[in-house]
Amino acid sequence: MEKQISLSKMRRLLWLMGAIKIPMIAYIRPKLIKIDDEETIVRIKLKRRTKNHLSSMYFGALAVGADITAGLHAFYYAEKSGEKISFAFKSVQGDFLKRPMSDVTFISKEGEIVKKVFEQALKSKERINRKINVEAIDSDKEIVAKFVLEISVKVR
Repeated sequence: MEKQISLSKMRRLLWLMGAIKIPMIAYIRPKLIKIDDEETIVRIKLKRRTKNHLSSMYFGALAVGADITAGLHAFYYAEKSGEKISFAFKSVQGDFLKRPMSDVTFISKEGEIVKKVFEQALKSKERINRKINVEAIDSDKEIVAKFVLEISVKVR
């Protein structure tokens, strides 16, 4: 039986991940806006910590946003099922289309793909890899970057 996972619980897990395991997440302070079976939305504010020398969002901050947005779905499904997972990114491709001069919202609508990966990994007990798309959108609703991240999931 799948349990329901609240947005506030996933926000706490994101905060804990930053506080304990990945300090870069804590430093950038992303905000989880939405997570459900189909979609994840994360926002990173443009501020001193995330700016580069051109006063646009540093590509490292953009990469962290894409990483979190793609990765949270795997943790979401693990939490729903109660299973422990081993999760990593195998590859990443980023296309930077425009300098982001404002806050950036990261969107992944690939929850169903991640769910299938999780289910395959659960059945096979093998590591399963799939590519996930993430778009980065500025406050003017323009796409500033597109990412393709290859997730690698194994149920422990």
